[in-house]
Amino acid sequence: MPTFTRDNVNLFYREQGSGPLLLILPGNTASSASHEGELAYFADRFHTVSLDFRGTGQSDRLDPWPVDWYAVAAHDTAALIDHLGAEQATLIGTSGGAIVALLMAIYHPDKVRGVIADSTVEPFSREMLENAVESRGRREADAVEFWQQAHGEDWEAVVNADTDMLKRFIRMSRGRWSQGRLKEIACPVLLTASLEDSALDKVGQHVTAMSRQIPDSRVYFSGDGDHPLMWSRAEEFRQVCDYFLGRLHA
Repeated sequence: MPTFTRDNVNLFYREQGSGPLLLILPGNTASSASHEGELAYFADRFHTVSLDFRGTGQSDRLDPWPVDWYAVAAHDTAALIDHLGAEQATLIGTSGGAIVALLMAIYHPDKVRGVIADSTVEPFSREMLENAVESRGRREADAVEFWQQAHGEDWEAVVNADTDMLKRFIRMSRGRWSQGRLKEIACPVLLTASLEDSALDKVGQHVTAMSRQIPDSRVYFSGDGDHPLMWSRAEEFRQVCDYFLGRLHA
């Protein structure tokens, strides 16, 4: 079982393929087990790796999750790159994983070759939090199956810990996870989203505003799909990624 340790926390990851390092970063309530499709798709060109962030998947549990969990996850991702013996990685993050990917580009710019940030916005508003809490609280059968696959028997404790962290994070930061530092990102960035995303507030407006702050950025919006674009329009998303990655690694 591939693991490494940071700050006495054991972190699990999955990997496939060989070539330049490509990291797939899961969103909130997901894990590397949710990204078998992405691992397999990109493995013919890249050493493709997906991390279970601390508290999730097969990584060590936390009680409680720290309010700066996104920042901690970014530093864990940097440590994973070191553990794998690479100098740089390209990052694909979706939803909360996209926040981690962009924070990586801020905190560890020398380790990031490029970022694809899918289905995330800033700020993460209180309305979005309330919608997420309400949706999670319904415990619908397909969601429970997803969480069980991602985390195992204690999936409910993981989802509750994530929700508690989000509540505290938004109270502290008002959902402004970049702290005004998007303008510091030096690597190429692709922002993707569905304009029909039911989880994100004013997605077109907010993603466009994020792009204007990132010096070397471009945006792809789909008129179809939902949250996240990565899964709701998988073929379309992968084609856009292929174009961006082809130019980045030319």
